[in-house]
Amino acid sequence: MSDDEADPELLELLRQSLGLGAPDRSLPPETKVLVGAEHVYNNAIDVAIDSRGTKAAAQTIWSLMQQKEYSTKTWATHELHPTARDESTVEFILTMDLLNFSFWSDSPSEKRFAIEYRGKKWTGYWSLVAALQRAIDEGVPITNSDFWQNQEELTEEILGHVFRSATDEQIPLLSERLENLREAGKVLYEVRILKVQGVKGETDLPKKYDCSFINCIREANGSAAALVNILADNFSCFKDEIRFEGKIIRILKRAQILVADLWACFEGQSFGAFTDIDKITMFAGNTLHERDLIMKLSCIDYRVPQMLHTLGCLMYSPVLDNHIRQRRLIPFGHSWEVQLRGCSIWCVELVKKEIQRVHPEVEVNAILIDFFLYDTMKEQESAGNEEIPHHRTRSIWY
Repeated sequence: MSDDEADPELLELLRQSLGLGAPDRSLPPETKVLVGAEHVYNNAIDVAIDSRGTKAAAQTIWSLMQQKEYSTKTWATHELHPTARDESTVEFILTMDLLNFSFWSDSPSEKRFAIEYRGKKWTGYWSLVAALQRAIDEGVPITNSDFWQNQEELTEEILGHVFRSATDEQIPLLSERLENLREAGKVLYEVRILKVQGVKGETDLPKKYDCSFINCIREANGSAAALVNILADNFSCFKDEIRFEGKIIRILKRAQILVADLWACFEGQSFGAFTDIDKITMFAGNTLHERDLIMKLSCIDYRVPQMLHTLGCLMYSPVLDNHIRQRRLIPFGHSWEVQLRGCSIWCVELVKKEIQRVHPEVEVNAILIDFFLYDTMKEQESAGNEEIPHHRTRSIWY
């Protein structure tokens, strides 16, 4: 090598230091959600974490979690959840989490968007599950990715019929839900970019995921973090990121919910077998139910911050506190909204670490803590004991 030639090893080190080098495949996958959450916490000015309140809350949460016996097994207990443990249920979960966002309403309970199914009216997250089950009963292939990308078969009118309400209030963001299904169908049918000798067109090229979400799960190779990254990197409707104080913050809530749903439904086996499920963080969201576990996670970006504030873990600036109490909308991406989501994720992580410090003999993860916080907040709401409303943000991310 001449004096004028650059050392290739030094160049590679420089590329990596600048974030330009190829990732080290030998390292375990990371979602980088906690890195972003800590950055939000360190730079937040309207949301703060009370360390003393967090330690006290950790003990309270742990004690009550033991009484309620939270585990993955409660997933299958609800009458609306699929009973099969096969590929059809994986398709159902994918469909659900493509559509699992923004069910909150300021209307009185009897006037809120609701789905009538099996002799009952279902609201919130359960309205979504009920609508999907009703559609399947009626012969609509709502969980089929072929159907999603067929613009003649799946129109906004058809999707509106799937979500027809038992009240005058209709489902929010219907066109955005249709867009999510369309995009997912296209991604699953994308042609893998390969140089194949003798092939001129795309018809003979292999499909990236062979038209099946099962292949996304297989590509993750048993890693929850890898599957979250696959979803975020390939499906824009799962790429829940926002810039805050000079840094891109990854929250990836619905991608994490999807992985958590698989884990809970299959009880850590088969399509839900992940060796690093503890890398799934608190799901900063909006829709659940009062007894079930994982399928409630869409509400967590709303309910968990609300409960953490009630427990004395989160503190708000006077202007933000007043805004939330007046039930005024906070636009997606607003600094307040990012602080609420990021600080909640970091706070749940601190609660988890405190529980692990005091009870090193037990296993606990952010998923189970989130379930508890959500359920407890819903109980307080039902009893009319809400100390503060949840914040209002309308978006596809939660």
